Order: sequence, then structure tokens, then C-alpha cells
Amino acid sequence: MIANPFAELSALIPPAVMQAYVVVMVLLVIGGTLLDVMHKKSAKYFFEKGQSLKKLAKRDVNSGQKVGIAVSTVANEVLASGEFENPNRRISHLFISYGFVIFVVTTALMIFGLPAAEGETSTLAPLLWHLGALMICIGGYWFWFNIRVDVRSEGHQWYDVHLSDLFIVSLLVMATFALAWSLLGSAIALVIFIAAATTLFSSVFWSKFAHMFYKPAAAFQKKVAKADGSMDKLPELPELTDPAVKQRYPDIPEYMGDTPPNMGLGIKRETPTHY
Repeated sequence: MIANPFAELSALIPPAVMQAYVVVMVLLVIGGTLLDVMHKKSAKYFFEKGQSLKKLAKRDVNSGQKVGIAVSTVANEVLASGEFENPNRRISHLFISYGFVIFVVTTALMIFGLPAAEGETSTLAPLLWHLGALMICIGGYWFWFNIRVDVRSEGHQWYDVHLSDLFIVSLLVMATFALAWSLLGSAIALVIFIAAATTLFSSVFWSKFAHMFYKPAAAFQKKVAKADGSMDKLPELPELTDPAVKQRYPDIPEYMGDTPPNMGLGIKRETPTHY
């Protein structure tokens, strides 16, 4: 498991061909993301929304504060997947995210390091490559069979696959057969691994791959809107225990109790599995 699986493959496929394949996949991701941005007009949407929120801002947010918000977004939403309140979904997503990054980076390192592979003694990259693939499988299959909302909450069968599942399915197939090829040396596993990887990186326009680039931008804009008081065009929530609010809304105790902050979990009291 600690040997570079691409070193032996280089006897069949020249390293230059494998390196060219990696470059093409990177270009396909970039091209697919740009096409997705143009098709959905995401950049235009975020820009126009930002301009409209500026008109509703109640206070200025300086550059230093925006840098702090950006750092907070990277630390919470990007690195820690803090947007997931469900702890199982969060852990699953972290396994998939970090496993994918480790797998992709080590794949590139091992393939572009092939000319020196004969004298290579380091086993760190191959070890991380297998670990990354294993992390994808752990987080991905956990999500697919146990956490996915249409299976867990809507009663669909796990094998009911739609176009929206293109990203996770191709990702799981890629990681699974990458491990199978490395451990078993199966030519069929290698073909499926390459086919799944090609599908994953070439189908950005139709899959949820590009979604990972939008989420940090949306989270950043939402935090800025909260900081400048525009509140993403939503009304500010008053303090329900404030005497002035109680006087204005005397019926609050009827539907929220005498102590609204301690009214309980509400709809979060139990897992939504009422399909």
C-alpha cells in the first residue's frame, strides 16, 4: 500500500501521457466552472445582490473587518464545514472534502514525480494517496446509505440515482476502484477508476462540483450583510424578552411561552424521517 501505484503503470502508459491527462482534467474543471458561472449567472447575481445590500446598509464595514470576515469564513465554512448543523453530515463532509484534496494533490505529486520514481524511497505520498481514497469512501458511503435526505427522510431507495447525484457517485466510484486497482492490480479496476475520474472532472457543468466554489462566496456575503446591518434583506429579530416588545406583541406567551429563549428545540426535536 505504500508503493507509488503509478510507477508500475508507467511501464504501460508513458509518464508524459499521465501528466497530460492531469493537466487536461484541471482545465476541464476550470472550463466547466466558468461555463456554470456563465450559465447560472452566479457572478452577476452575487455582484447585483451586493450592490443592492449596500443601499440597505446601516453602518460601514471597513477593509480590516472584511478581511476578518473572510478569515472567519475560511476557518468555519471552508475548513470546518460549520454550515452543517447535523454533526453526522458535518463529519461525513469533512471526510469527503479532506480525502478528496489529499487524493488529488498526492495523485499529481506522484504522477509528476515519475521521472525520478526509480530512485524514490519516500512512501509518504503513496500512503496519503491511499488514506485520501479511504477517507472519501468512509465519508461518501456513510452519506450515501445513511445521511442522504432523499433516502433517510423521503423514503427513496439508495440505488435511486439522479443527475444531481453525478458528483458523489463518480467520486465514490473513482476512490473505490482506485483502491481496488492499487491493492489488487486489476486492469478492469484501473479502467473504471480512469473512467470515473474523467466523468468527475469533465462533468462540472452538470454536477454539483462547482457548488464548492460558490458556498464560501455566499457565506462571506451573508456575514458582511449581517455586519453592515442590511441583514440580507431580512428583518432584524427583536429581543423577545424586551418589555417594549412584550407590550407591542402581548400574544407572544400564547405561542412562544413566557421565556421564548428556552422554548425548546421545536422542529429540531427529532430527526425528520416522516416520509
